[in-house]
Amino acid sequence: MRIDVAVNGGEAELRSLLDWLRRDPAARRGAQVELVQAEPSPGQMGVLTDVLQLVTENAWSAASFALALSTWRQTRPHARRITVRRGDLTVDLDGGDDEELRRLIDALERPAAPDPERDRDRQADGGGR
Repeated sequence: MRIDVAVNGGEAELRSLLDWLRRDPAARRGAQVELVQAEPSPGQMGVLTDVLQLVTENAWSAASFALALSTWRQTRPHARRITVRRGDLTVDLDGGDDEELRRLIDALERPAAPDPERDRDRQADGGGR
């Protein structure tokens, strides 16, 4: 599963979150985290922004990730909006309250929508063997 995380506040804030997640034992075990340029939305023009991209493994825990985001956000001198995107699902964290965290966890634990392009590629490769 691939998750993109954007932070309002510029590259320094994103790098701070990257460092935080790389030091978090649960995030280190369950996801590969790197700073990448976001892909533009269809029809979007202009400068691409940086995002953190997480590629998760079997040991992934959405609750641990949400807690790490919330804890990092509390360490910042100014509250930052965090936008988490997985496929077509987007969750914004503005206040970091329990309801927002529950929405994030629910979105991340929800089964991913089928990817018609990936399914088409599998069929072309012999049915996913």
